[in-house]
Amino acid sequence: MTSTRERQRAAARARLEREMAERAAKARKRRQTQAIVGAAAVLVLVVAGTVWLATSLGGDDEKQNTAGGGDGFSQCAFTEVPKEGRSKQIKDVGLPTAQQANTGTQTMTIDTNLGPITAKIDRGKVPCTAGSFTHLASKGFFDNTKCHRLVTEGIKVLQCGDPSATGKGWRETDGTGGPSYNLAEENLPTDKRPPYPEGVIAMANSGQQGSTGSQFFIVYGDSQLDPNYTVLGTITGGMDVVKQVAAAGDDGAFAQQAGGGHPKKEIVVNKLSMSDIQGG
Repeated sequence: MTSTRERQRAAARARLEREMAERAAKARKRRQTQAIVGAAAVLVLVVAGTVWLATSLGGDDEKQNTAGGGDGFSQCAFTEVPKEGRSKQIKDVGLPTAQQANTGTQTMTIDTNLGPITAKIDRGKVPCTAGSFTHLASKGFFDNTKCHRLVTEGIKVLQCGDPSATGKGWRETDGTGGPSYNLAEENLPTDKRPPYPEGVIAMANSGQQGSTGSQFFIVYGDSQLDPNYTVLGTITGGMDVVKQVAAAGDDGAFAQQAGGGHPKKEIVVNKLSMSDIQGG
């Protein structure tokens, strides 16, 4: 016959098992929630001289868009953010094609309210990131969005690419938006000094591998960032527009967190477009 002490021990074990199961479920839910907050996610911060966006790496339910590669093509993995709990700042326009050309160049044109900004992108260096931008641009993903962050001290960058940063004024959620997928980093400048010189356009991420989304930053002055961010291309025109915004300064909205803030001179991306591949 089971003693009272044995019954108490059995009950205690059962409670412990329930608590452990509940903790595991909550932890998994947190991972899924974190996965949706941005271009990778939480507020876009520049921490210790590092531009970052809190992005999700996804969880157990991640899906990947993959296909075989071939001559002149690379196989790209676009990892879908779990649909459960996606925030309103996530803009779902589907996944890019997994096979992406890895030869030739493209011209990115950012038509802003202050004038055009153009950049040259080498498909040989960033086939997957270029493919992602081409896909997003074709869906109007960046149209009518604002560059939401300017940093003028330590590093010199103007950050854009949040599809939810629209309309009048600023919101606490500006800087947390992105697409419904992430991708791996490419073309990291590990052998360059400085890694991010003036004129580079690069991708923001959370600092973790595979957390690149849609947010990007234009470097308007040599910046000593860790070489963890995809160098997308080189600015070929419109740097004067970026420096005009930089000269007006920022509002210090993120001064207590990581420095910088919203640009005082508003810059709106009316339309972002990608040319056809040349020389591929």
